[in-house]
Amino acid sequence: MSESTRILLINGHPQAGVKRLNHTLLEAYEEGAYAAGCEIRTLDVASLDFPLLRSQEEWEKGELPACLQAAQGDIAWAQHLVFFFPLWLGDMPALLKGFLEQVARPGFAFDRDAENPFGRKALGGRSARVVVTMGMPAAVYRWYFRAHSVKSLERNILGFVGISPIGVSLVGGVDSLGDKGVKRWQSKMRKLGLQAE
Repeated sequence: MSESTRILLINGHPQAGVKRLNHTLLEAYEEGAYAAGCEIRTLDVASLDFPLLRSQEEWEKGELPACLQAAQGDIAWAQHLVFFFPLWLGDMPALLKGFLEQVARPGFAFDRDAENPFGRKALGGRSARVVVTMGMPAAVYRWYFRAHSVKSLERNILGFVGISPIGVSLVGGVDSLGDKGVKRWQSKMRKLGLQAE
């Protein structure tokens, strides 16, 4: 991507007001992207107060909550999206899933098409990176659990609306990383930010 790449950093950790590893990694990525001359916007899902969707009709025809209109605007603006979240019960936190269900509505993320049962992907031309922190070793999640929830996010949400390619960074064993391990991951995130990957 060019130096003026527009990047949206999405902090999907559901706990507001407390700095977690996800915040630290996001900040390191942001530093690298700024150094590369990218335009950056950040979105903290925990700071948003929105209801969960409870029906297909609400998802298809309901009003987008006012607090999420700017978030949709940021997604439309971005060329590259980077998601940071912890693995909770083998998946993304419910708040992040609820956020994605709200913003990825018909008419914004995809359009209905009578000739194509999958619809038209309305967010094509964008790429993404998914950064997931977890207590278990990343290799166990990737090989034993087959990274099922990340693959679902890639295929069923991001890929469904046209976002591709999608890079993945799995940060495992977070409870035993120590300062040295955190600094190593910060360095990796800065490098990814410099490359807008």
